[in-house]
Amino acid sequence: MTKKPVTKALFKWIDDRFQIQDLVEFLRHKQVPRHGKSLWYYFGGISLFFFLIQVVSGILLLLYYKPGEDSAYEAVQFITAEVEFGWLVRSVHTWAANLMILSAFIHMFSVLFTRAFVKPRELTWITGTLLLFVGLGFGFSGYLLPWNELAFFATKVGTDIVGAIPFIGDSALQLLRGGEDVTGATLSRFFAIHVAVMPAIFTLLLSVHLIMVQRQGMSEPENWKKLPEGDKRYMPFFPHFLLRDLLIWIVALNVLALLAILWPSELGLKADPFLPAPAGIMPEWYFIFMFQTLKLIPAHVLFMEGELLGIFGFGLGAIVWMLLPLWIGHKVRSSTVSLLGILVIIYIVGMTIWGFLV
Repeated sequence: MTKKPVTKALFKWIDDRFQIQDLVEFLRHKQVPRHGKSLWYYFGGISLFFFLIQVVSGILLLLYYKPGEDSAYEAVQFITAEVEFGWLVRSVHTWAANLMILSAFIHMFSVLFTRAFVKPRELTWITGTLLLFVGLGFGFSGYLLPWNELAFFATKVGTDIVGAIPFIGDSALQLLRGGEDVTGATLSRFFAIHVAVMPAIFTLLLSVHLIMVQRQGMSEPENWKKLPEGDKRYMPFFPHFLLRDLLIWIVALNVLALLAILWPSELGLKADPFLPAPAGIMPEWYFIFMFQTLKLIPAHVLFMEGELLGIFGFGLGAIVWMLLPLWIGHKVRSSTVSLLGILVIIYIVGMTIWGFLV
């Protein structure tokens, strides 16, 4: 009697307990459309890859980081100067955060331009936009953790904007800051939000999003509806598409490593609440278009404060954007959807460049 190979025996042992054969068969028969726009399929995976890098590098930083007004800056300084390869891990964490947001934006707009958000993928789009919003929350909460000068005053400005929200602004400000001003209590709260609250929400949304994507499959171009079945080209998800995805992850890892080595994260000066804010304070690049817009709005517009009008506009815009599939369906022309996406990109890029230049 011949023995079964170890891999087959192990698979049978696991399958007997978790019944994973159906999942294996699903992946084996899953097909991915092949067409001129297939490249955009990979940006969702790239965003996931940078998130995983964030998790790993964040855990390594947690081994040495000490949240506190008198310890956070010194801990980051110790990581950068004393811990072996600590500077590299911190740079990787910082650059991965920026690249994750960038690839998520590219993924979102590619879904928009290819109309992959319409029926039956409305909820996939909604969970995806929520993931982007939570990713921005990661950036905002993590910016303060080094407790340096730029992060301190940028957080002060950002939380002041939150405090301007009608009805709930004062309560939200107290909740975020742990008091009237940005202090060590604020740092502790941002630390808890960054390492516990945000990851829990993000992981839940990501799980739902990935399940939907796998269940519904990759979207097909609209012109495929008119093509005969013989003219449509597909590739197996496993192993063909998966191997291509892994290859792109390797390329992304090399880009990340080069950026982290050539342009390592700077720490700057320790935050001092008693000093005036330095000139040129601005948030991370992915918030600059909002920051620049708020600066351009007059102090008062009719009966409303300019800042409040800007906050209301961005909040309404985020809700409308998230619910886009519910009011833009198959009947809306592709050119109209593309024009909307182009205008939004021009606005974001234009305001961001303007914010950097002024």
